[in-house]
Amino acid sequence: MTRTKLCGLWQIRDIVAANEVSPDFVGFVFAQGSTRYVSPEHASALRKLLSPGIKAVGVFVDESPEMVAALLNQGIIDLAQLHGHEDEAYIDALRNITDKPLIKAVRVRTAEDIEEANQSTADHVLLDSGTGTGRAFDWSFLKHMTRPYFLAGGLTPDNVAAAVRRLRPFAVDVSSGIETEGKKDKAKMTAFQAAVQEVNDR
Repeated sequence: MTRTKLCGLWQIRDIVAANEVSPDFVGFVFAQGSTRYVSPEHASALRKLLSPGIKAVGVFVDESPEMVAALLNQGIIDLAQLHGHEDEAYIDALRNITDKPLIKAVRVRTAEDIEEANQSTADHVLLDSGTGTGRAFDWSFLKHMTRPYFLAGGLTPDNVAAAVRRLRPFAVDVSSGIETEGKKDKAKMTAFQAAVQEVNDR
């Protein structure tokens, strides 16, 4: 069964919609350069509104391990997604101060990037074309994957079913693909979830 992650939620209405759609994960972006940035305080308020069955993922770009661990250990987020240049030493440092699950995002451009993902000691890996580019990478590289993965980049309600049928990833991750004019669109969120569920139900 492929899971779903709706990322970049930052408004109360996004959480209300997510509670109705019921994805497996939602993502809060803590990278200050992002248009979807949420502060720790705002994320805490949003988390309190989130249905208990939905896990919250914090997305970080080269943040200090102490900051990431604090949000995990306080229960504001359940998992941390590392979307910058975090290496194995960084992951080791984080492991020393939190036991919460980690997702390492890998930008896929070559077969070597796939090998990096396979070798990562993070609990999960996420494969993407970049940080919020809204474009897909060359999926032919995925034949070299030896572990489950989150698939991101260029997914929409219109193409996610085909992606799930073809690749059977552990999870699919979407942000811009469920937006209209830069804001989360409940209809698109619903359609994305339904498309994945339809494939899972077959």
